[in-house]
Amino acid sequence: MSNRTIDVLDAVFTLASFDMPPQSKYITAFIGIMIYSFTLLCNLTLLVVIAANRSLHEPMYLFLFNLSVNDLIGISGIVPRVISDLLSDDRHISFPACVIQALCIHLYGGATLLILSVMAFDRYIAICHPLRYHSIMTKSTVKKLIAFSWMFDFLLVGGLFGLTLRFPFCKTVLTYFYCNNVSILRITCATDTTLNNIYGLFITAILNGIGLFSVAYSYTWILFTCFKNKDSDSKTKALHTCATHLLVFLIYEFSGIIIIVAHRFPNSPQNLLNFLRMSFVIFPPSLNPIIYGVKTKEIRSKLKRTFVRRTVGIIGNTVSGLQRARTTAQ
Repeated sequence: MSNRTIDVLDAVFTLASFDMPPQSKYITAFIGIMIYSFTLLCNLTLLVVIAANRSLHEPMYLFLFNLSVNDLIGISGIVPRVISDLLSDDRHISFPACVIQALCIHLYGGATLLILSVMAFDRYIAICHPLRYHSIMTKSTVKKLIAFSWMFDFLLVGGLFGLTLRFPFCKTVLTYFYCNNVSILRITCATDTTLNNIYGLFITAILNGIGLFSVAYSYTWILFTCFKNKDSDSKTKALHTCATHLLVFLIYEFSGIIIIVAHRFPNSPQNLLNFLRMSFVIFPPSLNPIIYGVKTKEIRSKLKRTFVRRTVGIIGNTVSGLQRARTTAQ
């Protein structure tokens, strides 16, 4: 390894390339544009519906609002840059842009687990302690839970990058097609990264431990409460609500497992590995708003009402315009 250090503020890094012919790049870029546009539309629609309807300003929907914001951070951190690289073959990225991209990716991963953990706690209180729900999940409590999720995530990820950026840099070519903590660490002059590895494992264990424990604990008591409940309608509604949250959590965990599997098989086709490494910012952000939009009755009814209202308004404006045009012509 060269001992020559690099002034990172003026440096331009080179991302790993995509090994595919030009035609395949254009097709892949088109698919990426469609996926990103669809994800953007679905999440923004969900955000607007929740923000515009005061009846949805309840804890569960406020947590869902933050989950959608986080999903947009995650997918926007990678996909637009990948599309640009595919279309232009320009694989260069400045140091600040690289760090910002890596921060977005890691913040997205941590915040997803923390927000889903808070949502599991909310469902636990709503189903197991319904009479105390509004006294526990007050506006102040909800704000504190949301603030804690983001602040705790920022502190953990900030510590991770603080340990990495303390090293000088000796290389400019990254081993990944996007920036993350591992790829940045590999181009530093560091000879001993033991502390970085331990801290990385620590925050991974902490975040996944919080997510798995909160879901396992909450759903154990939820199932126990539902089986004790003799009201079949209440039982069905509770299980339906929980199934939506659990499905979102499992999709995210499955996406994480895919990345681990990809690391275990480094000799697999490079394009396949690239797709697998992107899966955790493609599947959850694109599927979450669909799952909640389809599975949640309140959101589904608001979407239908908004769509009908807009459609009627457009038709009414069109008819009025035609009538005015006919009157003018006469």
